[in-house]
Amino acid sequence: MSYAKRDEDSGDVNVFSQINKTTVLQEARAFNDSPINVRKCRLLLTKIIYLLSLGEPFNTQEATDLFFNVIKLFQSKDTSLRQMMYLVIKELSGIAQDVIMVTQSLIKDIQSKQETIYRANAIRALCLITDPSMIQGIERIIKASIVDKNPSVSGAALVSSYHLFGSSKEIVRRWATEVQEAAHAKQSGGFASVASSYITSFGGGSSANQAQVVQSTSGIAQYHAIGLLYLIRQQDRMAIAKLVQTFSGAGRGGNSGTLKNPAAVCILIRYARKVMEDEPGSTKRIYELLEGYLRHKSDMVNLEAARAICEMKDASAKELYPAISVLQLFLSSPKPTLRFAAIRILNTLALSKPTAVSPCNLDIENLVSDQNRSIATFAITTLLKTGNEASVDRLMKQISSFMGEISDEFKVIVVEAIRSLCMKFPNKQAVMLTFLSSVLRDEGGYEFKKAVVEAIFDMVRHIPESKDAALSYLCEFIEDCEFTKLSVRVLHMLGSEGPKTPTPTKYIRYIYNRVILENSIIRGAAVSALAKFGVNCPDATVKQSVKVLLTRCQDDVDDEVRDRATLALEMMNNGELAKLYCVNDSTFALPILERELVEYVNHQENTEKAFNLSSVPVISKKQEEEERRRNRPQDLTTATLSVSSPSLNSSSSPSSGSTAQADKKGTSQLDQQAAYAEALSAIPEIAAFGALFKSSAKIEITESETEYNVNCIKHTFAKHILFQFNCLNTLNDQLLENVEMMMQIDDEESGLVRVLEIPAAKLQYDVPGQIYVAYEREDVDDFPIASFTNTLKFVVKDCDPTTGEPDEEGYEDEYQVEDLDLLTSDYIRPTYVSNFEEEFASYADGEAIETLALDREKAPSLQAACTAIIDLLGMQPLDDTALPRNPNVHTLTMAGTFLTGEKVLARCRMTFNSTSGVAFEMAVRSEDPTISQIVLSAIA
Repeated sequence: MSYAKRDEDSGDVNVFSQINKTTVLQEARAFNDSPINVRKCRLLLTKIIYLLSLGEPFNTQEATDLFFNVIKLFQSKDTSLRQMMYLVIKELSGIAQDVIMVTQSLIKDIQSKQETIYRANAIRALCLITDPSMIQGIERIIKASIVDKNPSVSGAALVSSYHLFGSSKEIVRRWATEVQEAAHAKQSGGFASVASSYITSFGGGSSANQAQVVQSTSGIAQYHAIGLLYLIRQQDRMAIAKLVQTFSGAGRGGNSGTLKNPAAVCILIRYARKVMEDEPGSTKRIYELLEGYLRHKSDMVNLEAARAICEMKDASAKELYPAISVLQLFLSSPKPTLRFAAIRILNTLALSKPTAVSPCNLDIENLVSDQNRSIATFAITTLLKTGNEASVDRLMKQISSFMGEISDEFKVIVVEAIRSLCMKFPNKQAVMLTFLSSVLRDEGGYEFKKAVVEAIFDMVRHIPESKDAALSYLCEFIEDCEFTKLSVRVLHMLGSEGPKTPTPTKYIRYIYNRVILENSIIRGAAVSALAKFGVNCPDATVKQSVKVLLTRCQDDVDDEVRDRATLALEMMNNGELAKLYCVNDSTFALPILERELVEYVNHQENTEKAFNLSSVPVISKKQEEEERRRNRPQDLTTATLSVSSPSLNSSSSPSSGSTAQADKKGTSQLDQQAAYAEALSAIPEIAAFGALFKSSAKIEITESETEYNVNCIKHTFAKHILFQFNCLNTLNDQLLENVEMMMQIDDEESGLVRVLEIPAAKLQYDVPGQIYVAYEREDVDDFPIASFTNTLKFVVKDCDPTTGEPDEEGYEDEYQVEDLDLLTSDYIRPTYVSNFEEEFASYADGEAIETLALDREKAPSLQAACTAIIDLLGMQPLDDTALPRNPNVHTLTMAGTFLTGEKVLARCRMTFNSTSGVAFEMAVRSEDPTISQIVLSAIA
């Protein structure tokens, strides 16, 4: 084939302009020509690949006919034509029928005595077209290819085996020896092979038709081999630890191991991190290995090792120092990729350990002006996390000149970092508020403006000195805001915080402007904001002015605006109504409210009865805000730009427990209870218990290092107590079947009767399972407390750690776990009340009161006493009374809802004496004196 420059006017240019499937299928007859026209066939194969890449549909008959025409090219010896043929065979194999008939031709190419370049292509095609049930037939060929001296052949066999593992695990596992040999293989080829190729190109070869293969010296087959070895052994922790030890070598310099390919070393470092996470005792040994790799000759290995060290849990400053030193050198590298990788790792580390990164600040500041905007953004956000108060002014100047050159995506990241900095250095709020107000006036999309507004909101809530200026900036913003959602949020903030300022009248003008100039949604929000001024401002003249404005709003064209104005005027005239709808600081827990409403709507029998709001926990607005903050990404840098490493457990079994989602780290108690309720309702026997009243926190009843890890969650229903045991088998050589929990109650006459037990069918290695045991209260008016002795009972079957195959025969065994207590607090759900004193006074007739004491061992301080009392009662502490401000005298107030639906309030007046401990008077009130006495007995 000639590679000479073509004439642009010739017909050979732009061959794909008029291509269509029908023409290509007709031209496919050229594959049957003798002799084969190599140039024409290669062009035709390219057209087929082009059509397939565009998604052109080929029906089964067309694909089959085309497939069998294409395989006629096996008689050609042209190397590039054969490679193109294998590409087309692989693409058509999923559509055409009887593709297995080409197997023998592929095997002949793979076993060719001549070193042809397309042997690797033949292996890939063979593994793709072979049915999983017939893999055994080509097992010997693949095993031989894995240990082939040609790296491209070995690599193709390893990658194909990796893909076959999903459908033929047991067969691929038998190839572990060959894979290990491929990983240890010496590099073949090298200078001699390249030189031979060079000589052959001048006619020194033995045959004009035989292409000399230039063998790769990169050792990439080692990377594929290590990945496949991990896949084969991933269920065996000891085998993975041995794999890391074997291939890391005995030396500590990072270059003394058997791995020469940098990608293989990088993946080995990731497996080493996995070993360190699974076996805390190996931390020191793995750290020494990672530290050695910091001195590897490859930059990518240095970066991977540094990242692994920076992501170590509880790493000390001394342990982090070598990694940070290496990353600091990369910050001044001329290569943008190295600078980007280094600053990204440091940025992530700065989230948890800003002091460790601060020595690099000078080098990071140099990156603020980097031409690569991603690097500059990471540099700015890292400096915002690691900088001190003295550097804030300088940073703000740098950011101001930098913001106009970046996209909204990067601007959001910077604003999020500034928001964190505001909370860290409140004395610098004026500088940062000025900056935020200036970027708020810039052009930008919704997400960017929302991030700025949220940052200003946080300053209003947490930095009182900034409130007046921040609210003024927000007033200016809504004068020219194009986003309805943001205008509504700002108006809500003005209504909440404006009446508390010394001069509330200056905000009323901006709010009323929205009533005149905006759409109905914003007008409604503005009326609600005005109502809060009218109700909460003590100044009579302000109230009168607001009344006049609200009266005008009653003539609005939109009915909702008119209704809101009418309600607002009524609240200003009726103090009780205002307390209920405007001043009240309580709200419902939204996750549980949503769950209860969905259940109410989906059940037909509920159509004749009203929705029961008492089943939904009441929380404070402050708690609701904390929930929002918890669900909001803490740092958008990692969410937007960071590329997480692939999960090493991606192929392992998913968590089998239906309640696993509720146990996620960072999930709030309310979200957990909503998740538990949804999971439990999916089990028919438990769904019959009715609505879930309360779920406890997880109670560990085994040590974390034991062979079986078990924790318990107590779920309280109207008449039933459900114990959910989450079990985990940490032994890879055992399978547990028919796993049940034998619970023995201490008092048989306590009034609790076991009514349900759902054992776990089996517990595989590292796969969670659940056991459920339920008790019913015989007397609805009795709320017993009891203690349970628990024993895990199961059938053990020994199994192969590598394959996971269990023996047919097993033996019975049991395992003692810790006792569990059913307490009064399990019948009480925390509830928030905004007007404690009023409600407490209204329940005076249902009071139970007693004077008690805690010795100094149990309560060394008032704080410890508060924590103990809150835990015993399971109630909600109110108005920050859980944190004593006076070390000697304190009053703790709490609220809760009892299982029967009655609200329970408690007030505890306590004093601390350094000699005797804490003495306190506990007063409990509710509508029913019996309930008050039951709650008080939890402590007495």
